[in-house]
Amino acid sequence: MAGPLGAVVGGAIGAAVGTANGILSIDRRERFRIYARAERRPSFVYRGPVRVGTILPDDGPVYYDVPREFELAGYNYTVVNDHPVLVEPGTRRIVEVID
Repeated sequence: MAGPLGAVVGGAIGAAVGTANGILSIDRRERFRIYARAERRPSFVYRGPVRVGTILPDDGPVYYDVPREFELAGYNYTVVNDHPVLVEPGTRRIVEVID
C-alpha cells in the first residue's frame, strides 16, 4: 500500500511487532524470566500500571545490572509487583515487562 494510508498502516503494524517482540528475543526473554525468578529479588510494590514507558521512583526499587549473557549493556532490571522489568538506568523508564 502506497501513500499516506500505507505509511499509517505500515507504521502501526511495525510498532505493534516491535512492542510484541520487545528488547529481548523470545528465547532470551524466557531465559531472563527464569534467571530473574531464581535470583529471588525483592519485589517493589508500585501503585499504578506496570507497563512500558512507566517511570519508576528513584527511591524504593532496587536496580540490578543485567548479566552480560543477555547482551543488554546499558539496561538495569528490577522486580515490580512480582514482574521482572527492564529499565533505562538514567531515566528509570520501564522498557520491557517480563511476564
